[in-house]
Amino acid sequence: MRMGDEPQPAPGDQPSYNGCDQGKDLRQSPGIDGDIPMGSERMEMRKRQMSVHQETVSSSQAQQGVGNRGSNACCFCWCCCCSCSCPTPTLEDVYSWGQSFDKLMTTPAGRNAFREFLRTEFSEENMLFWMACEDLKKEANKNVIEEKARLIYEDYISILSPKEVSLDSRVREVINRNMLEPSQHTFDDAQLQIYTLMHRDSYPRFMNSAIYKNLLQTLSETTAES
Repeated sequence: MRMGDEPQPAPGDQPSYNGCDQGKDLRQSPGIDGDIPMGSERMEMRKRQMSVHQETVSSSQAQQGVGNRGSNACCFCWCCCCSCSCPTPTLEDVYSWGQSFDKLMTTPAGRNAFREFLRTEFSEENMLFWMACEDLKKEANKNVIEEKARLIYEDYISILSPKEVSLDSRVREVINRNMLEPSQHTFDDAQLQIYTLMHRDSYPRFMNSAIYKNLLQTLSETTAES
């Protein structure tokens, strides 16, 4: 997501798969040890600054309990048009989220709660992109793969998109090459980078958020009463 203090593309600009985007991305590539590029951290910091005024709202929403969540983030239907329902997590489930980010991301209720938190930080697109990549990996039809890859590019990679995720220039270059012949793995490098960003940057704050603490308290009280 581009913030207001960053230069905007000219009205006639169009997204490109041939490497045009990479010259406009000045963020550094990750090091050998997998460090998140500074550009990603700066973008996430600006989003967090915008989210301060949302804390009271998110706290109030969390206190409504686990049964009133209206999002479809629990499944891999990343278009959010499905009618699936997310199972209520157990107290053991919620405790396990604090032990491992992988456990959080592999449970439907965990993804749902984490996405709710990301929304308060204006970084929900990170989860949406990750889920879109998971959905793409399950596709076998070549035509469908090409169409889904195009939509993912337009929604989350293009510099013209309001939901653009923060990626370094190296990964963008890989994507632009892969888009010449899209496959289920076109966005693998980008998905890993966003997963790592959520793990290192957003996950620790989620564990200290009102959303997680209130969910834990609600389930603890329910378990004690039963």
